[in-house]
Amino acid sequence: MLYSALIFGLLGSFHCVGMCGPIAFLLPVDRENPYKRAFQLVSYHLGRIFTYALIGVVFGIVGKTLNLFGIQQQLSITIGLVMIVTILIPTKLFNRYNFSKPIYKLVGKVKNALGVALKKKDHGTFFTLGFLNGLLPCGLVCMAVFGALASGGALQGGLYMALFGLGTVPLMTTAIYLGNFLNKTIKQRVVKVIPVIVVIVGLLFVLRGLGLGIPYVSPSKMVAVEKLSAKHSCH
Repeated sequence: MLYSALIFGLLGSFHCVGMCGPIAFLLPVDRENPYKRAFQLVSYHLGRIFTYALIGVVFGIVGKTLNLFGIQQQLSITIGLVMIVTILIPTKLFNRYNFSKPIYKLVGKVKNALGVALKKKDHGTFFTLGFLNGLLPCGLVCMAVFGALASGGALQGGLYMALFGLGTVPLMTTAIYLGNFLNKTIKQRVVKVIPVIVVIVGLLFVLRGLGLGIPYVSPSKMVAVEKLSAKHSCH
């Protein structure tokens, strides 16, 4: 399922340009020295990917803990259904019962830290900016986190989220170099495609959990792994 992380990253980067674009446009990159600017951008992206990887490790550990209770397949099915339901629920209804509001204060603190970091120009500035940027909540990041949760371990979860971050690099880099280059029509088309992709990935997670014996999509090995995990948890 690692390929779904890249898909989320590539498509999510269109959303990222809209959400995180203002931060990218304000990056104090060196406009005169192309080599220094390239180093600064690499540091920025490494900071974001590092944050995503850390988040992936945490949720990968949570997922592995749940797997030890013998619910690997159920977890994959549940995550897939949550992805699908999240997309199908009307936006107004979703916002009414959105439980993410308590983290808005934390987001405010991250934004303040970003503001302070944007005024600095030392060597660690760009990595710090990327690290903080990765902490900002985003719908596509949340979907990728679900993937890390179902990955089955810390390493897998970290890799899943790192690949998600890697997928956002091309478009975010282009945005930093060229500014807001995407016209309104392209953005609208991509916004319409993203929910479809999320539903498709959600269905893949459901199929993966069902263990139908379909290679790469719904391997029956999950059943054996689940039984083995449950056996070890009893000792």
